[in-house]
Amino acid sequence: MTGTTASVPTVLVVAVALVDPDGRVLIAQRPEGKQLAGLWEFPGGKVEPGERPEQALIRELKEELGIDVKEACLAPFVFTSHAYENFHLLMPLYLCRRWSGVVTAREHSGLAWVRPNRLGEYAMPPADEPLVAWLRDLL
Repeated sequence: MTGTTASVPTVLVVAVALVDPDGRVLIAQRPEGKQLAGLWEFPGGKVEPGERPEQALIRELKEELGIDVKEACLAPFVFTSHAYENFHLLMPLYLCRRWSGVVTAREHSGLAWVRPNRLGEYAMPPADEPLVAWLRDLL
């Protein structure tokens, strides 16, 4: 290895593409006061120590959207790996077509159900952007 590189932590974050019966995907707008405020993202959050990714996603969906998801309804889909300035993000994206409860914005400025071919019209964090092509091409 040549040169010196600063070591940055890798942060594991899980996200989900909730897909409704019409084939639309849910995206959520980051609220004011948070990093990357105003950008649209796939719901999810950080995996806590000792937590499995699926457990974290189930917890985050309850906290953020007020819905209950069974682990069997979470299908691993694709992941993204992105270097931010202070950390490296590793984010698996799951697909979910079944949940109970009504999707409600509890922590976001807004929610939008979007057809996969229109996701590119929404400004997203750099780590989320590569996921759009996968959803557009495979849903």
